[in-house]
Amino acid sequence: MKYPTGEDVRLGDQVSLWRGAEGIVVCSLDTGEFSGAYPEAEWSYLKSGVLILSQEAGLIHYIEPEPSPTLLRRAG
Repeated sequence: MKYPTGEDVRLGDQVSLWRGAEGIVVCSLDTGEFSGAYPEAEWSYLKSGVLILSQEAGLIHYIEPEPSPTLLRRAG
């Protein structure tokens, strides 16, 4: 999956979901990247997209690119 800017969504990216809501990419099914808290064995059944964890909205599964999320910071 890509951001609206064309950049790839990567594990650990900090993103803005909408005004007042931020999150972190905890899984990229498209690239096969999974965090320790969201392991492949439990989440690969979703097949595609990314999982973003947000304190304001919980866990969100994006399947197709949308105007949000937007990249704030890359991990590490």
